[in-house]
Amino acid sequence: MNVSVDNLSLALVFGLVLVAISISQKEKLGLTKDIFMAVVRTVLQLIFVGYILKFIFQASNMFLSLTMVLIILYNASVQANKRNPNSKKSLLHPFLALLASTGLTLTILILSGAIQFIPSQVIPISGMLASNAMTAIGLSYRAMYKSFTDNRQQVLEKLSLGATVKLASQDILREAIKTGMQPTIDSAKTVGLVSLPGMMSGLIFAGVDPVHAIRYQIMVMFMLLSATSLASVIASYVAYQTYFTDKAQLEFE
Repeated sequence: MNVSVDNLSLALVFGLVLVAISISQKEKLGLTKDIFMAVVRTVLQLIFVGYILKFIFQASNMFLSLTMVLIILYNASVQANKRNPNSKKSLLHPFLALLASTGLTLTILILSGAIQFIPSQVIPISGMLASNAMTAIGLSYRAMYKSFTDNRQQVLEKLSLGATVKLASQDILREAIKTGMQPTIDSAKTVGLVSLPGMMSGLIFAGVDPVHAIRYQIMVMFMLLSATSLASVIASYVAYQTYFTDKAQLEFE
């Protein structure tokens, strides 16, 4: 089955975006500019990345592939870091969390033979892992900031009674990690019943036996659960320390 998208198809589907813009204008949501910028960035970024990937796939050079993976992780780190309201945030923290979670999951997939160490498989899988881990980290950061803000007095009381920084922050840590993991867990609970994920649908469109496509999708859900859980845990355990001074005093803006 051949699936093609011509310019007319794109133009007609763009009409749906105009509907979203019209709704924003009518309801005075203030999202018109954001939607327009999102459309422009989507088109430009995908065209640019498409040509880059075409070059890398044809060159089949693993150095270029690993460079592309690092670029993906860096951009994901920048976006995750932007979602952290804490003024003492550091770009290095989400980058390390993404590197560890994505790197470990990729390594296991390659060693187990689930994917091959080739650009056409390593780069797309890295993008999927980094995207979901980025979202998890961002949610964890926001939940942590809100919890520290709402429970500031409780944390101070625990510290005054002699609790360590980790003990005083334990409930906040748990809530931040749970918040980061929850979307992926919810997605895993409803996959197949509510949504038919992109990878499985793409394989079926390409003519792959649905049974084989489902097997790949199961692998994808497992690796996403792994990556998001690791990313949430690592990012949260590193980030909570930035809310305290070297003298174990709670301090953040």
